[in-house]
Amino acid sequence: MTEVSSARPRVYSTLFDHVLSRTDPERIHHHAFRAIRAAEPATRRLLGGESALARRRVGARSQVRALGLTFPHPLGLAAGFDKNGIGIDALAALGFGHVEIGTVTGEPQPGNPRPRLFRLKDDRAIINRMGFNNDGAEVVARRLAARERRLGGEVAPSGRGTGAGPVVVGINIGKTKVVPEEDAILDYEKSAGLLAPHADYLVVNVSSPNTPGLRDLQAVERLRPLLDAVRRRADEVTGDRRVPLLVKIAPDLSDDDVLAVGDLALAVGLDGIIATNTTISREGLVTERSQVDQIGAGGLSGRPLAQRAEDVVRLLRGRVGPDLTLMGVGGISTAEDARRRLDAGADLLQGYTGFVYGGPAWPSHVLRGLA
Repeated sequence: MTEVSSARPRVYSTLFDHVLSRTDPERIHHHAFRAIRAAEPATRRLLGGESALARRRVGARSQVRALGLTFPHPLGLAAGFDKNGIGIDALAALGFGHVEIGTVTGEPQPGNPRPRLFRLKDDRAIINRMGFNNDGAEVVARRLAARERRLGGEVAPSGRGTGAGPVVVGINIGKTKVVPEEDAILDYEKSAGLLAPHADYLVVNVSSPNTPGLRDLQAVERLRPLLDAVRRRADEVTGDRRVPLLVKIAPDLSDDDVLAVGDLALAVGLDGIIATNTTISREGLVTERSQVDQIGAGGLSGRPLAQRAEDVVRLLRGRVGPDLTLMGVGGISTAEDARRRLDAGADLLQGYTGFVYGGPAWPSHVLRGLA
């Protein structure tokens, strides 16, 4: 199995470089995600054993206790891949220990005009300006409720949360574009009220560069009332079950602002911080500047983000101490990247661009490397 699995990333890499990379990225994403969902039964047979083997090799380090939940291992899928909660269990079958869906907004929205997703193949990076395209909180909540009914009596590894299947489910919520900034809290409250009952953990996203004014909410004086409001609303709809609440921040914050968010997280009793979202920086790219300029605005993810994302995790861990959960995301492509992020202070990890470039066997490949 090891020889077969080690060949898979090379086969996929060749396919990606010579076939997939020649097709529109968003179109390929939809086709690939459809294939992942259709192949779920076969995936469980082919990769399930490999993922389980990888987890066993990680050994005692495999399970992670964080946010009051038990994660089967540190590696999860970041928000943005499954925006609408349509493929949670198919993605888990590939080996992800947690899947974060979204970003979901209070109202449905189409996102920004196409083209809005671009590859920088030489940098192993992606630029996106998707703009929170999603079905809206009401539709996603109904879909998650249907999933829970379908899975019925299965017990989640956390022993808490929705109890709907063998994967921890995070839900990432953001601001609807057409909602005025002065009504942003109400918009987040709507999403929290509808989605918190279906979440193992809830994430407030104030760091995407693709919704006008959104990053302004990262300022501590604006972030605190937003987090307080979401916390209250989540508690109102979940009763005795307290859903962990996290905030996702940008890598473009100054060090002082990163530390201020850490202080705020402790002050308001936040459960964790996700570090980091995409960057608006274009520093250090090997892709031709003319090509990057032609692409235009959007958030950059992938390998060029790795060092800053690692630095932010290290800054936060030094500030908040050992108890607050930190999720490290941004530029994790290899097992070595994953190990470095854990060493910097992350409790949990998330991938996105590494998965796009690495293919279906990527989660198992990284877990095997961590072993």
